[in-house]
Amino acid sequence: MAKVKEDGNYKVIAEHRRARYDYAIEEDLECGIILEGSEVKSMREGGANIAESYASVEDGELWLVNSYIAPYKQAKTFGHEEKRRRKLLVSRRELARLWSDTQRKGMTLVPLVLYFNHRGIAKMKIGIAKGKKNVDKRATEAKRDWARQKQRLLKDHG
Repeated sequence: MAKVKEDGNYKVIAEHRRARYDYAIEEDLECGIILEGSEVKSMREGGANIAESYASVEDGELWLVNSYIAPYKQAKTFGHEEKRRRKLLVSRRELARLWSDTQRKGMTLVPLVLYFNHRGIAKMKIGIAKGKKNVDKRATEAKRDWARQKQRLLKDHG
């Protein structure tokens, strides 16, 4: 998760909460996102969802596919398409590394958080991840349950 600054502009818009459960995330990367004006206004109202979306490298560009940004009611004629493909901005070197990771190692690019940074600019944090098998998911769940029980025991006897 991104660091929270004391600045009032930082705001998480959408978070893919199951990503860390479904995928083993090896590293994450902050990237910019190209948006239309009505999309930014809609995101400021909190109307976005990245749960079913994914990122992919196509033709030397990084794209966010299947993300949802709610229509902005005041933008009647100049509205936007809700589930359109949006371009993500990364450096050439990062793009080459992302492409090689997804091609060679069988990794996937998962959007983790969509947010406005402390300067008020829309950013996305994507994770380079490998899908977990059911056994790994059960282990994660068991670890989480044990941590919860441990906290309860410490609270009761502390």
